[in-house]
Amino acid sequence: MAEKRFTIIDDTTGKRYSYPVIESTRGPNGVDMRTFYRDSGHFSFDPGFTSTASCRSEITFIDGEKGELLYRGIPIEKLATEHNYLETCYLLLTGSLPTRDALVDFDFELRHRSFIHEGLKNLFDAFPQDAHPMSTLSSAVAALSSFYYEHLTINKEAEYQEMARRIIAKIPTIAAFSYRHSRGIPFIYPDIGRSFTENFLYMLRAYPGGKMHITKKGENTIRPIEIEALDTIFTLHADHEQNASTTTVRSVASTGAHPYVAISAGISALWGRAHGGANESVIEQLKMIGNVKNVDKFIAKAKDPNDPFRLMGFGHRVYKNFDPRAQILKKYQDSLKEELDLDSNLMQIASRIEEIALSDDYFIQRKLYPNIDFYSGVILTALGIPRTMFTPIFVIGRTVGWISQWIEFKKDRDQKIVRPRQIYVGP
Repeated sequence: MAEKRFTIIDDTTGKRYSYPVIESTRGPNGVDMRTFYRDSGHFSFDPGFTSTASCRSEITFIDGEKGELLYRGIPIEKLATEHNYLETCYLLLTGSLPTRDALVDFDFELRHRSFIHEGLKNLFDAFPQDAHPMSTLSSAVAALSSFYYEHLTINKEAEYQEMARRIIAKIPTIAAFSYRHSRGIPFIYPDIGRSFTENFLYMLRAYPGGKMHITKKGENTIRPIEIEALDTIFTLHADHEQNASTTTVRSVASTGAHPYVAISAGISALWGRAHGGANESVIEQLKMIGNVKNVDKFIAKAKDPNDPFRLMGFGHRVYKNFDPRAQILKKYQDSLKEELDLDSNLMQIASRIEEIALSDDYFIQRKLYPNIDFYSGVILTALGIPRTMFTPIFVIGRTVGWISQWIEFKKDRDQKIVRPRQIYVGP
């Protein structure tokens, strides 16, 4: 079969430039324009890289028009309803879902790697007591590279897997410690008798000595529905193609930096309110609205072209139809209302906004559907998760995606140090 080519004609000179087409298995093909500057003397101009593919990848595929999200070719709906987060991690790291025995071994390894070096605990004392957990988390992960410096030079699959499993296991512990430091309360060590997701809730909620609070009804405060909902949130956040934080991880990887330093950079990028911090903003806005009676007024403000007010948690840069992750979380929002007997003021406001957005022509025509940030913020609030921990929870889920992307980058012989060009317009 003849190679497909893409031709560009320069109207000013009449010169033709032809480039090979890189065919995809799903989605748009690409054009290999690496020699475009050398050939033509021009740069392409693409702010935000909205039309630029920076890599080939086998990890995640998104079709924003159809509302599709696949990890290693498997629809997110299937993973979120038929598999747990650790199975999803194994899939992203290895390319296939684990057998029963492989999952047991994987789970066992993560449980025993969840403890952090005692020396790393001293770092937390250097931060103000009210430091946001995200700043502490990012710094502690960067410091983690000092304790496992040997991961700077790895090139064997077994070494990649050891490095990846170590960081995936330790991130929940560091996140929980970051929160407890911000509250000035004692750290709770991991309990290897608990599953990945339950263990995080345990480290977040337990009292010294490992004791758990019991409700007036005699129930343990970590309920199965909570574990299931949070595990699903981790799965839905596990990877999302070449987003801002993933691109940051790959860019830092291109310099030859330590993988944990690259993850730390990804955490910092994720903290932005236009990225992972959006679910915090959703809750802040719901609190600002204050009462379900005020919803109509704020909907009118959102529809007013002369008003700068915008509803948080609606629309998405990639999804132009609906966010498939949001549809999955909506089910859990409804379950939590029933099983936890919740009917809080914030959930009433969120439900009213959702009802209007899904039926109002203004939102439908503009495809401003509720996205994952809208539902995850509401669900995490229903679970009693402190708002400052919303983005760290995003970090816990996304770490496996970042580290899988880091590994893929390091194995890609076509990759080189990231160095975009510019069009100079200064004096």
